[in-house]
Amino acid sequence: MIEARHLRVLRAVATSGSFSAAARDLGCTQPAVSQQMKALENSAGTPLLIRTGREMRLTQAGEALVRHASGILAGLTAAEEEIAAIAGLRAGRVRLVSFPSGSSTLVPGALAALRAAHPGTQVSLVEAEPPRSVEMLRDGDVDIALAFRYGTTGGEWDDLVVRPLLTDRLIGLVPEGHRLAGAAAVDIAELTDEPWIAGCPRCRRQLVEVCEEAGFTPRIDFATDDYPAVVGLVGAGLGIAVLPELALESVRTKGARTVTVEPAVEREIVALTLPDLARVPAVAATLDQLAVAAARC
Repeated sequence: MIEARHLRVLRAVATSGSFSAAARDLGCTQPAVSQQMKALENSAGTPLLIRTGREMRLTQAGEALVRHASGILAGLTAAEEEIAAIAGLRAGRVRLVSFPSGSSTLVPGALAALRAAHPGTQVSLVEAEPPRSVEMLRDGDVDIALAFRYGTTGGEWDDLVVRPLLTDRLIGLVPEGHRLAGAAAVDIAELTDEPWIAGCPRCRRQLVEVCEEAGFTPRIDFATDDYPAVVGLVGAGLGIAVLPELALESVRTKGARTVTVEPAVEREIVALTLPDLARVPAVAATLDQLAVAAARC
């Protein structure tokens, strides 16, 4: 019989590439990892790993088992949470991953309301941008992913439960002394020769696509995932930027002015979870509170 704890060890070994690294990730000893892998191979009735010196790779059977492990572990988590709720246990656990501007705007109010309504529910928060955050959800490492996308990519999230939250428009940011600082609206084609400060990789790709549609390739002088750093660079006169309106809610725009950019570029903010997890009461309550928080924005 294959045990869930053995699957977690196998996934850690496959991800990290060695027993010692997997032991560090799991918070146990290397011999314990080795013993559990031996037990799993005995249960499977076939080798799962090939060891060549210090290197380690999966056999075909190992690859198949790792491929199924994430779904199995996510299903087990959902089962444990739902059974506990049915049995009357007034407790729950929700693991949330969010992108930074969501963490500073949507998440605080949602989690405060959740704690007030369900004080026994424990929530943890980590930060990651999509697509990494969505991978964490599919791998069973989190229960809810707060994510965003520009436009609609067919099939991107078809296997997930998608809870739309809000539409977030990109806002232009220019230095206070810039020639367009007082403009009510700016056509992006007017920014052809400007130096740009770009944000996260997905936002950066969107910026390039929008500029190319307007007939030019942006000259990106600086790139940073840190929104206050973007504002600081703009305020120092080192370039211009476009930032999500949600991000600007929690950042001081000292030395910079906001302008409306045309044509409008918007991103869809959503909360994602797995179908099994959507039925877990603590997860469902968190999704509801995120929707309430988004409605206030």
